[in-house]
Amino acid sequence: MSRMPAIRVLLLPKDTNAYGTIFGGVILSNIDLASAVEARKLGVHRFVTKAMREVEFHEPVYVGDLVDFYTETLRVGRTSVTVRVLVEAERWNAAQSATNAGHGERVKVTEAEVVLVAVDAKGRPVPIRPE
Repeated sequence: MSRMPAIRVLLLPKDTNAYGTIFGGVILSNIDLASAVEARKLGVHRFVTKAMREVEFHEPVYVGDLVDFYTETLRVGRTSVTVRVLVEAERWNAAQSATNAGHGERVKVTEAEVVLVAVDAKGRPVPIRPE
């Protein structure tokens, strides 16, 4: 059985930093989005990000990389959920394109834990599950 990413993004030149690689803030933004997709599985709440923990950048991401954000719920509390996000880039070079059409090299680029809190319209924490 193959894994399904919470989100999949093709990164473009507009996403680059001064060094020509993808700006870390773009990756963080997508980690935030992917964690919200995972949290939404718990119910239709408004979730806000409380913390991003242990964000580790392992490898750079390049323009043209197809980036997958895989999620897993680690812990569900009364009003919060902790989500692990693993980020993998699928990238191609000229040699791979000729011999392996459709699939590139998969590289683990980033991982993080995100804590989200369910809130009401006024921003106050609310129970994720009925009490």
